[in-house]
Amino acid sequence: MAGSERVEHVRVAVIGSGFGGIGAAVRLRREGVTDFVVLERAAAVGGTWRDNSYPGCACDVPSHLYSFSFAPNPDWPRTFSGQEHIWDYLEGVADTFRLRPHIRLGTEVLKMTWDGEGLRWLIETSNGRFSADVVVSATGPLSDPRTPDIPGLDSFPGKVFHSARWDHDYDLRGKRVAMVGTGASAIQIVPQIQREVSRLTLFQRTPPWVLPRVDRAISGAERWLHRQLPFTTQARRGLLWGIRELQVQAFTKRPDELGLIERIAKRNMTRSVKDPELRAKLTPTYRIGCKRILLSNTYYPALAEPNVDVVASGLTEVRGSTAVAADGTGAEVDAIVFGTGFHVTDMPIAERVVGADGITLMESWKDGMKSLRGATAAGFPNFFTVIGPNTGLGNSSMILMIESQLNYLADYLRQLSTIGGAAALDPRPASVDAWNHRVQERMKRTVWNTGGCTSWYLDANGVNTTVWPGTTTEFRSATRRVDLSEYEVLRTPAVTPRQLGAGKGAKAGATA
Repeated sequence: MAGSERVEHVRVAVIGSGFGGIGAAVRLRREGVTDFVVLERAAAVGGTWRDNSYPGCACDVPSHLYSFSFAPNPDWPRTFSGQEHIWDYLEGVADTFRLRPHIRLGTEVLKMTWDGEGLRWLIETSNGRFSADVVVSATGPLSDPRTPDIPGLDSFPGKVFHSARWDHDYDLRGKRVAMVGTGASAIQIVPQIQREVSRLTLFQRTPPWVLPRVDRAISGAERWLHRQLPFTTQARRGLLWGIRELQVQAFTKRPDELGLIERIAKRNMTRSVKDPELRAKLTPTYRIGCKRILLSNTYYPALAEPNVDVVASGLTEVRGSTAVAADGTGAEVDAIVFGTGFHVTDMPIAERVVGADGITLMESWKDGMKSLRGATAAGFPNFFTVIGPNTGLGNSSMILMIESQLNYLADYLRQLSTIGGAAALDPRPASVDAWNHRVQERMKRTVWNTGGCTSWYLDANGVNTTVWPGTTTEFRSATRRVDLSEYEVLRTPAVTPRQLGAGKGAKAGATA
């Protein structure tokens, strides 16, 4: 970029405009911070709920819990809302809290570099340069699709796309389609496209546990009540939260108690799948909860239809128009749809962040992601991650975790203001290691580590760097305040008249 290009400086730069980014922007305004921008690479806000527009896309967390506590929505149309309603909700929050002037759409962050002398972040984007005292990375773990490297895929003559980049211009009607993957997206897509395609082949590496989805339309009377008496919305949210909070012990300390839930899931399968051979393919061999438990009333019935083949083996090769599984099974297909998840433990944004030591966050995390209280990483001062390492949930709403992190962010900014002047906080490596050690010790007993599966919760080294091994109440308590003893305070001391006379200033970035 040209050296004369104007650089816009802000107190805080927020990266991404999904739930994390929109929530951070609202919290900043509520804290009296108005000098901020939200940098969004797409043409609209919404994050994963903007990008995932595949057929049947919906949330598997109840609507009244999957929304901000400070922005309740009395008009959710269903107990589990669809993608279009959640996206519309986020657009509404952006309008209600007057965030539009702060949002820079079509502005992709290309590189962020820590300036140790100026105690600020230098940000290069596709739409100009910025600098910021504090960066809040809210890109989220479900923002960059992961498509496996399949030999022969490049020469496949048909259509290929990922569920998070659905091609709405391609008509699947009458086509032979391969669905690769059996995660949360796939079980929603399969029932929708099965009715249209001539043949659907599902490539399944590992079968999921699927429970019934207790979904229904929320009546007009209920919505009227929530509008007239807002405390009823809060009560509904509180009940949903409390039920899930009580379930956490089984996931984190007593996985054997999940056997009852397994029996419910098996009965759910038996009701829809009468063929014993197909049931055998669809029955998991790991403890329920080890992978995310999925919810659907239509997935099993769709798989039992005569135009569907379930291949109990992963896709390993494409030969011309033939998709070939690891067990040698082949299927002639016109289109391949990947429901293979996202870059969760290797988030691409980490390659674009260069810290105080001149290394990227990706390099710093080469042996596994870790941060202090899921938010800050050693060597990356004033860099704050929303939905960072070990902040994910296996059974409740991520909005609860996001709001807890926003509490921590608010106190982080208050601490910087109290210190005064140009200042930065850099988490001490020992503090990060101590926090991570406590988290991983607690993780040893959880179903995610003991359940006998390989999931996207685990990184390349088999370490669970994704999920929080406790209740949302515990996490909120742990992130209520910033403990300055866990940080180094970096600041530029005031220059005295004597120093000015000598022409020598104090060294920028000295450690307090």
